Amino acid sequence: QVQLVESGGGLVQAGGSLRLSCAASGSIFSINVMGWYRQAPGKQRELVASIRSGGNTNYADSVKGRFTISRDAAKNTVYLQMNSLKPEDTAVYYCNAGFTYYSGSYYRTEYDYWGQGTQVTVSS
Repeated sequence: QVQLVESGGGLVQAGGSLRLSCAASGSIFSINVMGWYRQAPGKQRELVASIRSGGNTNYADSVKGRFTISRDAAKNTVYLQMNSLKPEDTAVYYCNAGFTYYSGSYYRTEYDYWGQGTQVTVSS
């Protein structure tokens, strides 16, 4: 079974930094895109940042200049470096991936595959 496991969340003061990690494990053939979403209570889940296999990145306007997404392809791991954190960044952060994986003798492609989430709380 393919799994996405997030780590690195926690409590931080405004202006501080956190580094989130999402490690994909299992019978993965290739990962096309990995990204981070976040969801605050009562709010819609929103894209924070994503990175494609070719290195192209995409950021929400609210985090541009503060967050940096990167990927270690050899480890099937994506990172989100979050600097200058603000209270409004408080949310559960979810890793998302689109990938091709082995299923028996065949390849299958998965979309919108989610990790369990990691809580980020920014205090004022």
